[in-house]
Amino acid sequence: QVQLMESGGASVQAGGSLRLSCVVSGYTNRINFIGWFRQAPGQEREGVATLSTTGGDTYYASSVRGRFTISRDNAKNMAYLQMVSLKPEDTAMYYCAAGSWVADRLSPREYSYWGQGTQVTVSS
Repeated sequence: QVQLMESGGASVQAGGSLRLSCVVSGYTNRINFIGWFRQAPGQEREGVATLSTTGGDTYYASSVRGRFTISRDNAKNMAYLQMVSLKPEDTAMYYCAAGSWVADRLSPREYSYWGQGTQVTVSS
């Protein structure tokens, strides 16, 4: 099994920055992709950013490209989501997820392992 735990969520004003962290433990050699997803109340869960653990390439939703950066520290088994220029529409519960074989990189259905989430609230 693979376990993930997020932290770093907070309430910030529009234009502010946050860095979310995700501890990845367990059978990490099974993981080929790490992703950050978010879900706002009444909305479907959506992919925000993903990273290939093998090639290191990243992929972003158009709504966050240029503002969010996904990264990983292999030595610490950590994944991060750096968020700048935050907007009220970024308000959501943010989840870290991991998957083995991922075709559609921003689709939540492709990811088998999930954390519990961390809340990000951006006020105007």
